[in-house]
Amino acid sequence: MPQQAATRPPVTSLGVQPGVRVGVPGGEAAMGPWTCGLLLSFLGVCACSEEDCVLGIVGQLVSLPCVLPQLITAVNVSIVWRRGEEVVLRSAWMDDGDVEEWSVNRAATPGDATLTGNLSLQLPVVEVSERRVNYSLLVTSGGNQSGAEMCAVCLRTAASFSSPVLWREEAGPGDETAFWCHSSGGFPKPAVYWLLNDSEDPPGGSVSTLAAALPRSLLYNVTSRLTLNVSDGASVSCVVENAALNENLTSTSSPVEVWGNPVASSRASEAMWIFSTALCAVVGVLVSVGVVYQIHLDRVSRRRRRESLKEPQRGYRRRNRGKEEEEEEEEEEEETMTPGRKETGV
Repeated sequence: MPQQAATRPPVTSLGVQPGVRVGVPGGEAAMGPWTCGLLLSFLGVCACSEEDCVLGIVGQLVSLPCVLPQLITAVNVSIVWRRGEEVVLRSAWMDDGDVEEWSVNRAATPGDATLTGNLSLQLPVVEVSERRVNYSLLVTSGGNQSGAEMCAVCLRTAASFSSPVLWREEAGPGDETAFWCHSSGGFPKPAVYWLLNDSEDPPGGSVSTLAAALPRSLLYNVTSRLTLNVSDGASVSCVVENAALNENLTSTSSPVEVWGNPVASSRASEAMWIFSTALCAVVGVLVSVGVVYQIHLDRVSRRRRRESLKEPQRGYRRRNRGKEEEEEEEEEEEETMTPGRKETGV
């Protein structure tokens, strides 16, 4: 059997539209019978039980493990990953060392699969699924069109809930007090528990819980209500449990905290938002007016500076003109007095 080079062979990635099945590329040379027997002997190597499912977090990448080191030296082999009966990835290892890969929704195998035998299926984004999804890897060699299942992996999905928001709705004298607890964006459907003073269970019939899945994302929002007579010194806790993630989120109302109902809180938040917006608008107007006024003052200051620089020249010209007028008057007086003197001398 020809051996592969130590370097990574080139990989060609061809996209396939979701739901379209692609035929297995035919090989040019069939593998020997002993190689087929070797592959079939590893049939149960990666088989996984239904109880050992891989946990995928909604919206994140997940890898479904499958390692077959016996395929490192194999050529003219085709591998197929299936989700149930739907093909999600098909890869053909040619006898010339080339690898061709087709995938749905950007599913992929590691780039060094031919060197390490790591054929794990990498899903870039986990989607919500109400049921566990079974994935299987089939290996076909030579011209044999019936593949042998080499790996079986089960995938279950989950998503964390938001931190619970707890508020207390005050009642009138003698009436029961209502506590509300809300959390959102989780999967699967959660369980909600209430505790009094961190240890006591509330009386039966005092709790009502509603969990609803959003139409598009299928993530759950949950709201629970506890109604009972509670003393002022008691604390009330709400616990949202996500069993799939083994996650418990708790929110506690301390004795000194007294919150209004959600409608009043919403109105207060809306009023605060309106006040903040109006305040920002007023501050913006004042800043604009101040900038315009400062520009005006700068212009006036520059104009006055220019005028002050011109005033000394004006004063000099005025003084020169007055001096010239005085000299002209003196000359005229001298002229008027000179003829009289001449007459007197005669």
